[in-house]
Amino acid sequence: MPEKASHKRAKRKAAGKRGQTEVPLPRGRRLDAKKKVGRAFRAEEIQPIGSGKAFLDAARRLRDSRSKIKILRTRQENMDKAEEAMRKARVRGQVQNMSGTRRKNVK
Repeated sequence: MPEKASHKRAKRKAAGKRGQTEVPLPRGRRLDAKKKVGRAFRAEEIQPIGSGKAFLDAARRLRDSRSKIKILRTRQENMDKAEEAMRKARVRGQVQNMSGTRRKNVK
């Protein structure tokens, strides 16, 4: 299924001017955005809608990115599902809403 324009726009915004989008991962997967912040790298996955499995797959991609800062962005009503998926995948990071005004730290 083709990617929606809003998802592309969110990826470009997450990557910033010098970051990358569609970063290759092992097993033919791709990370939405990766950017250098200071000395660390920040990996972001954008999953606006989805089921528990979609959030779990996104959390696993974040885990395999080997970045220090991991952020999973989703709609505000899906933040609880995304947080649960990150715990299940054993990923430390943040779950944010699409605009970045709400955050949940996952330890």
